[in-house]
Amino acid sequence: MSRNDPAQAAIQKRILPIIRKILIPAALAFFLWSPEPALAQQTLIHAGNILDVVTGKVQSNMYILIEGGRIKQVGRNLRLSGSGTEIDLGNYTVLPGLIDSHTHIALTSDYSSRNPVLYKTNPYRALEALHGAREALLAGFTTLRDVDNEGADMADIAVRDAIKDGLYVGPNLFVSGWALSITAGHMNLTGLRPVIDRKIDQLAIMADTRDEMRIAIRDQVKTGVDFIKIYATGTLRHINRKTWEPLAQLSIAEVQYIVDEAARWGKDVAAHAYGGSGAYNAVAGGVRSIEHGMFLDNRTLDLMKKKGTFWSPTLTVYLPGPADDTETTAFRNEIVRRHKATFERARKKKIKIAFGTDIGALAHGDGWLELQRMADYGMPPIDVIRSATLVGAELLRLADELG
Repeated sequence: MSRNDPAQAAIQKRILPIIRKILIPAALAFFLWSPEPALAQQTLIHAGNILDVVTGKVQSNMYILIEGGRIKQVGRNLRLSGSGTEIDLGNYTVLPGLIDSHTHIALTSDYSSRNPVLYKTNPYRALEALHGAREALLAGFTTLRDVDNEGADMADIAVRDAIKDGLYVGPNLFVSGWALSITAGHMNLTGLRPVIDRKIDQLAIMADTRDEMRIAIRDQVKTGVDFIKIYATGTLRHINRKTWEPLAQLSIAEVQYIVDEAARWGKDVAAHAYGGSGAYNAVAGGVRSIEHGMFLDNRTLDLMKKKGTFWSPTLTVYLPGPADDTETTAFRNEIVRRHKATFERARKKKIKIAFGTDIGALAHGDGWLELQRMADYGMPPIDVIRSATLVGAELLRLADELG
């Protein structure tokens, strides 16, 4: 859920105008790059400044020539070769559309008090997902890696396809559909009578055996997912408050089995993993990315470095909120402290850090907070932007297309 506090409000007042000045032009540019046939003509954007995220240099008075939905040329004194649209962003700095590598467009930040599986229809959640995708676009995020539809059936797939087909303007979406978890683990509903629990959808697919894992993966591939999401550790309620060890949900062999089956269909695997043996098992088993990872130890980070595993840390979403009681605030503050320390160690070890917000759990439109937090935690601003462009594109295996 949203974790805004007075300190964040102060940051917002100071930083948001700057963020908007940089990011809104990027969002506007994406409207021109959307796949609608009407946009196949040329578009020329005049940018006051362009940030080259590879070199970190800013070039002034530049032009971006777009043709058929793709950037054809960048340089000075460019002109339209025929009919087309010109957009003057001479008072702005333009950078590539940002990539949020960890979102939940079908989730809203009231999920913990009003479980969407119990209180919302999937058609309504698909409309919420479309709204969430648009909010991300207007904040400058032109590509989203949506990591689990949180029990909303095919809402994420439907929104992705509707945008691709030109029915709506929105970001590029790469979606995982239903995630895989285990009975009694993360995403398995709790507190319900068994007779009720057995009759309703869960927040993910409960796959306890290898046969169930294989069937779940193939089912997701059939529905059209872009990658597979698994829960390698439990959630906050599964953290041992004395040892800070998260529940390990899968063995190395089980993760490897999932990764191999996904690879058969050309799909990568993203793993929710807080740390401990569950996170290590996920990395050792060959997942493409670790999501959250606030308790990653040096053994796991070193293995991630060796294997080239990406990390999407989602730092902001774990901040305590104003409605939290004393015990919950203390618990979350300790998570934040450990998360920051892990982030610092990961940076020193040069782990591939892909920008991710956990939007959906964090309020839609608040993704910019994560940019500021990464900088506050010591990452140079240009590296923050690279995390949300170059690294995100590499994670998606689209370094030649995005970022």
